[in-house]
Amino acid sequence: MKSKVLLFVFVFAGFSFAQAVMAAEPAAATKKPAETKKTAVAVKKPAAAVQQSAAISKGPYAAPGFELQDIYQDMVSLSDYKNNQPVILFFWTTWCPFCQKELSVLKNMKPELTKNGVELLAINVGELPDKVTNAVNSMHLSFRVLLDKDTTVSLKYKVVGVPTYVLINKEGNVVYQDNSFPSGYQEMVK
Repeated sequence: MKSKVLLFVFVFAGFSFAQAVMAAEPAAATKKPAETKKTAVAVKKPAAAVQQSAAISKGPYAAPGFELQDIYQDMVSLSDYKNNQPVILFFWTTWCPFCQKELSVLKNMKPELTKNGVELLAINVGELPDKVTNAVNSMHLSFRVLLDKDTTVSLKYKVVGVPTYVLINKEGNVVYQDNSFPSGYQEMVK
């Protein structure tokens, strides 16, 4: 009987505390969030998320190395491009509508990127290979699509939402990272 009384007191105290908190902030519970234009879909939010833009503003930094499998099971290493050609990494998912739009833009830009000597690597974040391959085939994409199955590379680059672009110059330094493709990318990757 004593344990039932203690349980009742504990539950009642918790309920009373919850009511007190809600009464203290009634406006916050019913207030509508401000409308904002969404341009990215959240993937993960590591503590260093704020550093995504801050790191770039401090100047170029060495791009974290990685080796990922593409949709054809070939291994691709970022180090293969260092001192050879600039690279654009495009982090995306199949379920993201903004990513679909950007993939279409990149599909149309691919000849220009190739002409300018820039390699495009589209990195899918955390999805099953079959799902990614089906999406790539249905969109008729002609650039390399890599699989970041466990999101390790996305975390290395502090990707907090998709789509995310990362521009890496010929020397292997990140010179741009944001959710939209930059105008004047040619100057950035020189």
